[in-house]
Amino acid sequence: MDYIIYFVITIGILVFIHEFGHFAAAKLSGMRADVFAIGFGKRLFGWNRKTGFTFGELPKDFDGEGHTDYRLSLLPLGGYVKIAGMIDESMDTDFVEKEPQPYEFRAKPVWAKIFVITAGVLMNLFLAWIIFWGANFFQGKPITPTTTIAFVEDGSPAQLSGFVAGDKILSINGKQVNNWEELRAQIFINTLGENLNVTLERNGAIKNLSIERKLIPDDESKSLYLLPQGIKPGIGDVLKDSPAEKSGLKPGDIMLSLNGIPLYSPKQTTELISANTGREIQLVVKRKDEELNISVTPGDDSKIGVAIGPVFLGKTKMQTYGAFASIYYGWKDIEKMTALTFQMVGKVFSGNIEVGKAFGGPIKIAQIAAKSADSGISSFLYFLALLSLSLAILNIMPFPVLDGGHLVMIIIEAIIRREIPVKIKVALQNTGFVILLLLMAFIIYNDIISL
Repeated sequence: MDYIIYFVITIGILVFIHEFGHFAAAKLSGMRADVFAIGFGKRLFGWNRKTGFTFGELPKDFDGEGHTDYRLSLLPLGGYVKIAGMIDESMDTDFVEKEPQPYEFRAKPVWAKIFVITAGVLMNLFLAWIIFWGANFFQGKPITPTTTIAFVEDGSPAQLSGFVAGDKILSINGKQVNNWEELRAQIFINTLGENLNVTLERNGAIKNLSIERKLIPDDESKSLYLLPQGIKPGIGDVLKDSPAEKSGLKPGDIMLSLNGIPLYSPKQTTELISANTGREIQLVVKRKDEELNISVTPGDDSKIGVAIGPVFLGKTKMQTYGAFASIYYGWKDIEKMTALTFQMVGKVFSGNIEVGKAFGGPIKIAQIAAKSADSGISSFLYFLALLSLSLAILNIMPFPVLDGGHLVMIIIEAIIRREIPVKIKVALQNTGFVILLLLMAFIIYNDIISL
């Protein structure tokens, strides 16, 4: 239910912002907007000034006389604004046989048509820009000033890649990395689909590692690929009546060592606890500013009853910006994400990245939305900004049904100085719609098999 709720909230916000752009631009340009719909298909309920609030479909011959019907439709996977005199997703062509009216899309100048068609994309860009601005101004960017690896687990992808504890990473694929955030971005985002060439310092000597992409995990839900110097396992929760609770362990404790062995990761800690089933172990934990020695005996299930997660004890700082500087860096964030998006699309077409790993459908969106919401409002807003930017990029693509497809037709009509035949427009819309549905079905299929 969390997934469904957050998916509806996320898509609802993005669709409303996008369609409001078209709607506002149409009104400002003197066009009639007959329908403002969230969702596609059958009208569930809606409101307009002529009939008020009603359930179900409106009569087929309904004429709003310039008043917009604001409605919620059955399929919550998008939305649309039906503008008078325009062939769109509704495939309404009844107006074609009549004389163009001053309030219709087809009767307006080219600049007005372009303004209306691109307004949805501009609104999505604006939403992303505002959120990125807020993130830079109010929160800033976390900087972890280390590129040194604290610990490498036996048999882990990091060990198979050739890393050892104490390695200080200097550059990845020729790009210098100065902090942990730059290091992770270079491994997981900037070089997606590529093998890695890592330059590092080991025991005072410079060494190069060549790492095949297949050794790098697609996600780190089970364990982190690399552990930065300063990371420790922290206790997030303690089960009632568990060995941990009886021994005095508390949520917030940071586990420093177990039987004299320094601890670095949740996985390492769990394995060491499991290896001592039924035997008393000695834990050193940090609680606020003091270190405590605690004895605890794992139960028959090889557990002590704690939830463990990574906690960074090293120095971090937040790089904050002023109000005007945040505007600039917010736009730079958009430029960077846009470049990465097209880079990813290019790698999909070149075969370096699987389609299922590059694109996500409703299920993946719901999962990420729920997780980001659980992490706090700032994480959810950041995800919303990324999704809004992705929606803007997708919609401006020159593909039938999308805003970019409409834009191409407007430009062609301006060049040839006459309207493209209605039959061709309808055929293109239908073809594009079918291809889009097939692509969506494929993406949803990939979402399901990846669960």
